[in-house]
Amino acid sequence: MSSELKENKMGTMPMKRLLASISLPLVISMLMQAMYNVVDSLFVSRVSENALTAVSLAFPVQNFMIAVGVGTGVGMNAYLSRSLGEKNKHDVDLAANNGIFLAIMNYIVMLILGLLLIKVYYKAQTDIAEIIEGGEAYLQICIVGSFGLFLQLSMERLLQSTGKAFFSMITQLVGAILNIIFDPIFIFGYFGIPAMGVTGAALSTILGQIIAMFIGLILNIKINKEITISPKGFRPNLGAIKRIYSVGIPSIVMQSVSSVMTFGMNNILMVFSSTATAVFGVYFKLQSFVIMPVLGLNNGMVPVISYNYGARNRQRIIQAIKLSMIAAFCIMLIGLILFQTVPVQILALFDASPQMLEIGVPALKIISIHFILAGFDIIMNAVFQAFGKGFYSLLTSLTRQLIVLLPVAYILSKTKVLANVWWCFPIAEIVCVTVSICFMTVIYKKIIKNI
Repeated sequence: MSSELKENKMGTMPMKRLLASISLPLVISMLMQAMYNVVDSLFVSRVSENALTAVSLAFPVQNFMIAVGVGTGVGMNAYLSRSLGEKNKHDVDLAANNGIFLAIMNYIVMLILGLLLIKVYYKAQTDIAEIIEGGEAYLQICIVGSFGLFLQLSMERLLQSTGKAFFSMITQLVGAILNIIFDPIFIFGYFGIPAMGVTGAALSTILGQIIAMFIGLILNIKINKEITISPKGFRPNLGAIKRIYSVGIPSIVMQSVSSVMTFGMNNILMVFSSTATAVFGVYFKLQSFVIMPVLGLNNGMVPVISYNYGARNRQRIIQAIKLSMIAAFCIMLIGLILFQTVPVQILALFDASPQMLEIGVPALKIISIHFILAGFDIIMNAVFQAFGKGFYSLLTSLTRQLIVLLPVAYILSKTKVLANVWWCFPIAEIVCVTVSICFMTVIYKKIIKNI
């Protein structure tokens, strides 16, 4: 045990203040992320419908890259924060440098696979030449420049791991704001830059990520004194990689599940009408404004719990979980109230047709019922990750989005009443809560109680 590491604020600061200082910046940056995703779609939609389709079809690949980057970061975060709590400087640096090494390896693998399979990927979904051509150009640029994405996510997680979430927020905000600024410039052509359409959208995305990556690197070198980043440390350590991916792989799979769920739901809803599918797409964008703040809270509490687990401080662990639960409940309650009271006004933001309103209003009201329960499940997932039980997080996520949701949606679709299908979300969430409670009981009895 090294004396080089002083007591971190995660072991001393009052818990309410600590969670607020770490989570609030993450909540803000997550909201910004949700916002610029919507703005991105709006700009591209003004080029043409085919351009929007080309970019939309790229979403599963982009989502997978983010899932790999974030999942690896979550594993590094949990390992590093626990090592900080144990005052183990050697393992702190081992976690940090191996996390960066894995980010570089993830980029190389994605680059090779992506460039080989882009054309096959698009041709499997459409035969419209304009969409294939635009999609190839867009995704090719995104994949080639994805080193910015993978390393930006690593830099953010390193800052979060040591309780410097404010600086992590800065990198995320810079990336998001630059993307919003660059989008119209590169897409439509301003300031002497030629209009590039879909290609411009891709360039604005990767430029924002690369600049954010460099800012994150500088912040970690200059401000994050708890870790030492060194190219010598990028040599792989199998023990460290195993510890990172014991949490990271379940997280990667967990975050990739939403793409599979969306694909399955679209196929079920398409039987009713394309408008039903459109409503689900709108809901998915809207719900991010409710879910993202809770995910920010989730990301903030993982290092707090991991640190205090390493420091053997049971009281602060329990306190962190209770306060996070209360905050998540309040956030989801606000979302529930809005979806229940002003669904027409919400859908009007997307220029909803009378038919979309007819389908969308009951959809938002029914689906949003699960918000309260979803808040509990998201916080439980963070607890599981913090204690190195990534498999529990994976299983609850699979239960919510695949194992229960899609079969129930399919069964309810056989009633031939579209409104019935939306009930699959509350039903799946109830099952997921039950599973989460069982897992939490095991963790409490075997780990928390014995700290």
